[in-house]
Amino acid sequence: MLTTLTTSYTDTRAADLAWALGREPLPALATLDLELSGTRLQLRLLGASHQVLLEEEQSSCSETVACIPGSSTPLPLGVAKRVGDWEYEFAARVEVLSPDRFASRAQELLALVSDHPHGLAGVFPGSPHAFTALLAQRVDGYVHWRTWHAYPQDGQLVATRTRVGVRVPVG
Repeated sequence: MLTTLTTSYTDTRAADLAWALGREPLPALATLDLELSGTRLQLRLLGASHQVLLEEEQSSCSETVACIPGSSTPLPLGVAKRVGDWEYEFAARVEVLSPDRFASRAQELLALVSDHPHGLAGVFPGSPHAFTALLAQRVDGYVHWRTWHAYPQDGQLVATRTRVGVRVPVG
């Protein structure tokens, strides 16, 4: 699903992004509710980037990657931790692209996500290449999601990958 977001472009630099687990739901500009083999997932576009809410039976998890005022947790390159009974893994990277390559990559990603039944993308006013996009799936008992946060003025594309799965007790 592709939407045009009716808000100002809040997180205007990749370096402003922060990461947080366990935050309460923040006001969303667009949402997509999914059911993936018994797991409820809500993809949320914020004025300041994204939030994913995950629920399964009695467990829940929330991931927020956004410009969070007062946050002291910058966007990490990687995180692996236990969240309740789940194993949570997160990775992020920043790509710096030439203007032509950036425009081409933005078009590819927006087409991929907007045409996918588990995808949500929002384009910010002012540039067709200023967007946040999320794509989710369930594979082999894990819920995965990928996100992209585009900063055309700097040629930066922040890509994240998250994997959440139930921890299997050892022997």
